[in-house]
Parts: sequence; C-alpha cells; structure tokens
Amino acid sequence: MGMHQYLQSLSNLETIHRAPGYFKYEEHSVAAHSFKVTQIAQILGDIEENAGQTVNWRALYEKALNHDYTERFIGDIKTPVKYATPTLRQMLADVDANLTETFIQNELPAEFQAAYRRRLSEGKDDTLEGRILSVADKVDLLYESFGEIQKGNPESVYTEIYRESLRTIVAFADMVSVQYFFKEILPDLLAENFTNQEELRRITQQITAEK
Repeated sequence: MGMHQYLQSLSNLETIHRAPGYFKYEEHSVAAHSFKVTQIAQILGDIEENAGQTVNWRALYEKALNHDYTERFIGDIKTPVKYATPTLRQMLADVDANLTETFIQNELPAEFQAAYRRRLSEGKDDTLEGRILSVADKVDLLYESFGEIQKGNPESVYTEIYRESLRTIVAFADMVSVQYFFKEILPDLLAENFTNQEELRRITQQITAEK
C-alpha cells in the first residue's frame, strides 16, 4: 500500500471520455476537464478576491482539481441519466462515496488518508470555494458544448447541454464572478461565428431574463 497506486490511477482519468454515447468532433477526457475547471476556478477566484471576498485558495484548488477524480470508479455517466430522479442521484452518490472510502482505506498510507478523504469528498458545498467550483464546472461544460455547436455538430444534445449549463450558472447570479462572466465573457463567446448563433443568443436571453 502506497502512493504509487494513486499516481498510477491518474492515467485512468485520461481514458475516461466525457459525454459518452454522443457523436462529437472533439473528445474531452476527465483529466483535461479537471485541469480546465481548475483554471476557470482560478479566474473566478481572482474576480471574487478583487471584489473584496476572502478566498481560501488551498480549498479552492483542492476542490477544483479533485472534483471528478472519483469518476475513475464509475465513469462519466450521462447527465440526463445521472439526474433522472433524486433517488437515482442519491444512489450513485452513495456508490461513489463507498468506492472512494474503500480506495482510501485500502490503497493510501494512513498518514495521507485524512487529507485525501477531504480532497475526494463532494466539493460543491455552500462555501465560496464550493460555489466557485459549481460555476467553474458548468462554465467548462458550456464551452465544451459550444465547441461542438460551433463545429456544426448535428446532435441537439449539445444545445440542451448549453442551456442547462447556463441555467446552473445563472442560479449563482449573486456572485460577482458570475456577473463578470455574463458581462465580459459570454458576450465574446456569442460574438464568435457559428451557424446557430441566433438560436444560442435567444436561449441565452431567455434564461438570463428568467433570473
């Protein structure tokens, strides 16, 4: 038992593809997603800090970098399936928690178990860092879906993913970083050239107006 097993397991995240079962022009791995979410969380954290908020950077980086590590146990389950019912969502969370705890107890040295129990637990909580993670996760998902839409992917699921990602981000509209995203970042995204430009603008206006 040692950290070798953990380090070796990191390669597994490179082989787990996101949005399984759908045609896509560009594959995204869980490993790449974790890196991008951490970068996005860093930007959002900077915005919050510049606005006077106190950011626990250690907590933010740990939450962002590790938030999907446990997908190495059960893979990336399609979002419509994962959220089909509250009962199913809770069952998957329980399986995930049990497999994670087994991994920690059986594979990691005792002196590191508490740290990794913290790092591999659910990071999307009510703390500022947990809220930043929730937003960063959906910003990356929004960009992944936009990339497929921009390339002309005919799968309608990517428009739905864009819509649902935006709805989640809007739910955190009280955050300065989210307000910045809508004012400074999203308009530049929608100004890009792509076939469904008007439809995405309509969806964006509709969702932001609802809030």
